[in-house]
Amino acid sequence: MQEDGTVESCRVRPSSIRQLRLWVWLRERVQPSDLQITLFWAGVVGFFGALCSIAFRYATSATHKLVTGSSAPGLVESFAHLPPLLRFIVPGLGGLVAGGILYFGMRWHGEVITTDYMEAVVLGDGKISTRRSLMKCLSALFTIASGGSIGREGPLVQLSSLSASLAGRLQNWSAPRLRLLVGCGAAAGIASAYNAPIAGALFVAEIVLGSVAMEIFGPLIFASVIATLTVRAFLSGSPLYEIPPFRLNGNWEIIPYLLLGLWVGLSAPWFIRLLRVSESLAARIAAPVYVKMAIGGLIVGALAVFHPEVCGNGYSAVNSILRGQWLWQTLAVILVFKILATSATFGSGAVGGVFTPILFVGASLGYLFGEAARFLPGHLAINPSAFALVGMGAFLAATTHAPIMAIIMIFEVTLDYEIILPLMLACVVGYYTSVSIERRSIYAEPLKRKGAGDYRRQLAELHVRDLMKPDPLTVSATARFAEIAQKFIASRINYLYVTDAGRFVGAISLHDIKNYLNAPELAELVIAEDIVRHAFPVVRPDAALAEALESFVHHDGERLPVVNRPADYRLIGSISKTDVILALAGSSRSPATVQSEDDQ
Repeated sequence: MQEDGTVESCRVRPSSIRQLRLWVWLRERVQPSDLQITLFWAGVVGFFGALCSIAFRYATSATHKLVTGSSAPGLVESFAHLPPLLRFIVPGLGGLVAGGILYFGMRWHGEVITTDYMEAVVLGDGKISTRRSLMKCLSALFTIASGGSIGREGPLVQLSSLSASLAGRLQNWSAPRLRLLVGCGAAAGIASAYNAPIAGALFVAEIVLGSVAMEIFGPLIFASVIATLTVRAFLSGSPLYEIPPFRLNGNWEIIPYLLLGLWVGLSAPWFIRLLRVSESLAARIAAPVYVKMAIGGLIVGALAVFHPEVCGNGYSAVNSILRGQWLWQTLAVILVFKILATSATFGSGAVGGVFTPILFVGASLGYLFGEAARFLPGHLAINPSAFALVGMGAFLAATTHAPIMAIIMIFEVTLDYEIILPLMLACVVGYYTSVSIERRSIYAEPLKRKGAGDYRRQLAELHVRDLMKPDPLTVSATARFAEIAQKFIASRINYLYVTDAGRFVGAISLHDIKNYLNAPELAELVIAEDIVRHAFPVVRPDAALAEALESFVHHDGERLPVVNRPADYRLIGSISKTDVILALAGSSRSPATVQSEDDQ
């Protein structure tokens, strides 16, 4: 008996008993669910997303100084000190280099070719190409550093989402959880760019994921908060925009802000359409992308010869507007130039975001309206800077069709509570006015191209077999206690499935073996059949996800076994409660997607 190892295989080693006791003790006191584990990784993604944001900022600043030779504190200020010829040439050269990186770098890819975080989320796989993403971010770095009229939030979100995708793929996560983790990366990128954690989470929840269910929104918030705290620790915790104190002196003063929302809501659809037209015109040009981006850069440079404020994302210009440092005639000209510069940069195929340029346009429209509101009848204390601030939020709500996110973002970037009443009113009026003219938001077309509606329909039609994990860990009904103990230790699971010639018999709970840990002699006599739970809930592969979720109501574990038809009751896999919840939450459709489908 000793030669064939039968006796030895039945014995439970003391080290295994000790490990199992520790594991049972930990599980009784600390029982993190999959959602809690997801929350932890959301925090990790938020931290590394913030580090990527900080690194990109420094890299952009260093590249800008290298390209222009200027040490001015801001991009607009450095361009203002350049001679006219360099103002014209630098954006064109930057566009040429950035386009060359895209042209040659995007051909270099591995198995995964998706680079856009929205595409990775709406397609549901959550996989982002590392090589091509880095090429896109490098291209964006040269576009932004050379004065391209585009926001830096694009590459910040790209880098943060890439780190999230890599983390989830290393953990071998399922598609619903990987999709959520990439969304957490996007939220962290936006939060670190604008020092606005709530708005970052709402942006991804409202526009990209299309759900504010707590199973989705909770990790987004956690990632955003960690990212914001990290950026504040390294950089600054002050508001992004500093404005003079605002005060609403009387209820009648709310009327001009209502009219501002109407004015912005009428303007936003034309801005959206202009960006689409610029994209369409550039697509018709039969030339490599580096030629198109060089032309786009030269257009920006030509405008910068007269007004360097068109360069960059418009951050310093917005601060000047909010401080009331502009004549309305000059601002009106710069507004037209900025819209043209943004259209040229965006349409040429440059990598970046339009978030900050949208804020510039909104601030300009608001300030100009505030100047005009001085002539309204009555004794109203009109402050054009306050109108500029409210105009930022209203224009953001009108273009993105996400008014809640716009309200929260403006409040977060200013930390001025007094502005909240006119801001809420203008954002809602701007949103409804814009939607009545243009049903598609600025993100609707990209989401539609990436298949957002198709994937959400697929989520709604999913069954258990689409999310189950095949080949779960099992033991035979005659397995000895030593084998059971070793599998519990090696896999760190709570339930071990028992089969008999492939047929599902039941499951053994980790807590069911607790009583045998203090009696090793008795444990050596126990087999799986003696401690199995026969009345264990199961789900069928063709069951709908809602039905599977109902089965989890009567089960305290994280996974359920999936068995075949009643005739053979064969165990074919297991399904996670977290995957079911995330898939059901993600099947709700966002307003942008609904609008896209209505237009078909």
